[in-house]
Amino acid sequence: MSNRIDLATTVNITSTYAGEFAGKYISAALLSSSTIEDGGVTVMPNVKYKTVIQRVETGNLIADGTCDFTASSNVDLTEVVIQPEEFQVNLQLCKSDFINTWEAAQMGFSAFNPNGLPTSFADYLVGYVAGKVASANETNIWTGNLGGAQAGEYNGLETLAAADATVIDVAAAGGGLTAANIIDEMQRVVDAIPNALYGKEDLRLYVSNKAAKLYVRSLGGFAAQLNAAGSENVSSKGGAGTDNRGTQWYSNGSLSFGGIPIFVGRGMSDDVMMAAESSNLFFATGLLNDYNEVRVIDMTPMDGSQNVRLVMRFTAAAAIGVGADVVYYA
Repeated sequence: MSNRIDLATTVNITSTYAGEFAGKYISAALLSSSTIEDGGVTVMPNVKYKTVIQRVETGNLIADGTCDFTASSNVDLTEVVIQPEEFQVNLQLCKSDFINTWEAAQMGFSAFNPNGLPTSFADYLVGYVAGKVASANETNIWTGNLGGAQAGEYNGLETLAAADATVIDVAAAGGGLTAANIIDEMQRVVDAIPNALYGKEDLRLYVSNKAAKLYVRSLGGFAAQLNAAGSENVSSKGGAGTDNRGTQWYSNGSLSFGGIPIFVGRGMSDDVMMAAESSNLFFATGLLNDYNEVRVIDMTPMDGSQNVRLVMRFTAAAAIGVGADVVYYA
């Protein structure tokens, strides 16, 4: 006797989650992107329509003592309005393409495996789509361009930095980043960081996957091997690199440069770097927003097909708080 469940003919998997009840699914879709999950930005999770990011700056607060009251400094209030944009996912899937994978997830590798995996096919499909949305959001949070050629994007941090006249710009090297120039180019970014910002606890040097790999390669000595004999890299690092171990010194742990932790932004452009406090970079969404909706529609009772339609509606936006506290290398 077979224990196989024929979802195509016996189970209606239509489910609807709206408003705050959709929040847990939207959270899984948006907040699972690596930049957000690893703490690279400050998350504002309950922005229903719009909110204001406020930063207070003061001049020299301390003055000579007198008998009178004289204001010793001006207070400058900087405001940035962040208004999440509305987005949707409309997707049609064939149940037969997922049923075997779902059954395996249900059972695990043995018949006894209470591992907390999805207990309904609808949840499984939502989880699958949430993973795809998280991947897209990782790119969006950095390189998204609202109103650009690609639909479904909000302005990412790179786009915002490029448009902000107060951001500290560092021109990228001609020809892009290489293992031979990565250290010098990182140093240019660090040198541009304002003195008041350097040493802040949440200051990060944000780099792309490409830049991180080049940095590891350079510290492993391969940059020296690529350069002409007698160059600065050869004399300073030698052919075997850090601890004479080549790239074996690196085991996918944390990286730093000039005392600043390196944060690898998986969605960043290859030849872009940024220095900023994570508390100055924002991602906003409305997990309790009435606009939120996750709907799984089984088409079998309607048209006899094997298809499932999934609709997901959510809001999202990125923002830079104080542009003058951001160094943008591009």
